[in-house]
Amino acid sequence: MTTAPSTATDETPPSAHAASRPGSNRPLRSLVLRLHFYAGLLVAPFLLVAAFTGFLYAASYQAEKILYADEMTVPVGDTKLPVSAQVAAARKAYPEGDLAAVRPSPKDDASTRVLLSGVPGVDEDHKLAVFVDPYTAKVRGALEQYGATGALPLRTWIDELHRDLHLGQNGRLYSELAASWLWVIASAGLVLWFSRMRSRRKLRGTSGRRRTLGLHGTVGVWAATGFFFISATGLTWSTYAGETIDELRTAVGHATPSVSAGAGGDHGEHGGGGAGSGDGSAGGAGLDEILAAARAEGLGDPVEIVPPADASSAYVVKQIQRSWPEKQDSVAVDPASGQVVDVLRFDDYPLLAKLTRWGIDFHSGVLFGFANQLLMMAFALSLIVMIVLGYRMWWQRGRGSAFGRPVQRGGWAQVPPQILVPALAAVAVLGYFMPLFGIPLAAFFVVDVILGEITYRRGKRHYGKGSVTEVS
Repeated sequence: MTTAPSTATDETPPSAHAASRPGSNRPLRSLVLRLHFYAGLLVAPFLLVAAFTGFLYAASYQAEKILYADEMTVPVGDTKLPVSAQVAAARKAYPEGDLAAVRPSPKDDASTRVLLSGVPGVDEDHKLAVFVDPYTAKVRGALEQYGATGALPLRTWIDELHRDLHLGQNGRLYSELAASWLWVIASAGLVLWFSRMRSRRKLRGTSGRRRTLGLHGTVGVWAATGFFFISATGLTWSTYAGETIDELRTAVGHATPSVSAGAGGDHGEHGGGGAGSGDGSAGGAGLDEILAAARAEGLGDPVEIVPPADASSAYVVKQIQRSWPEKQDSVAVDPASGQVVDVLRFDDYPLLAKLTRWGIDFHSGVLFGFANQLLMMAFALSLIVMIVLGYRMWWQRGRGSAFGRPVQRGGWAQVPPQILVPALAAVAVLGYFMPLFGIPLAAFFVVDVILGEITYRRGKRHYGKGSVTEVS
């Protein structure tokens, strides 16, 4: 038979040390460390792309104002012309397509946007925004517009780069993967950082890998709250997790409501052209009467007027201010009589619908305007710095440890059941509802088990050859 040496050396397998300290937190910390390591190593490239493109998106608001200043701003005049006259000027210059919506000039120096759908050469998901001087009805230009925030070509291009890398629906998986794992990596990092001895968290007087680790942890601690928020809000409009969130909100009665635009259906978010010209020329109330009715209900600027979807539907006028305080009231107006037939106040939104709206707008950088954009840029830079420092730590490990130290054999069994069982249950539930968290996690586990088995067998051969005495 074989007998192992009685003294432990530096080459003693890690499991021997763990076994010598029953009740210690080393097994749990080791598992968290491996999760943080694998996720940081393999998910970090996706996070890096998301952080970089997110930084560009936050900066694009100000760039857009500079690049498209000629279209977006006008000299301040004496009196603004009727909206119907401005729409008529836009339609004369661009007769193709259908009237999809009108955004009257919200400020003294802002142009009016007349949005057209079905224009040849314009993406079907986009609108052609015709910019009209509200004082002279002069058309100042036309640009493609996308989304409720009115993104113009530059911001639209960056938005699509951030969302799906210009790869369409399949490309959205990258951003959902990043959002699904950002909070996990941040949580594991916090556990590891605060489980270290206070003296080992200090930066002063350190160098090499320890200093890199200190910088990595310090930045992570300060930015963790932002990472949690970005991750949660990013998931709300992702492909799979976002659908689950919508279903849960609907199940508890907290779906986002929309004003009823008539018996023909709910067209509160209708973006297509309606019947007729939408200016009242075919009879009934015109755009100016429709806007006046909305103003009488308290809908101040900025607003968007959406023509009826069909003959049985109403106009919808909705506030589109997503900066604080949010203005999201909407009304439906009968095109025949010009009377308001339905009103929806943002104050009446269910709580989860409000939180979703605020969260998305904060994530998009519009909730608090320029300050919000600066904050999102700071979070993006923090994430980029952390990823760079994380890879530097990996490099500083040196050769032979590219995948770090495997999880201790028997480590799962040494984690207290009151912690392990709820944790596994929570992971199973989250993995089911967030498949781009669950599937990679299962892959990490399989890879680590394989690496652990390889290391164990190598260690067993090593001790069997050089450190074991044969006894008859």
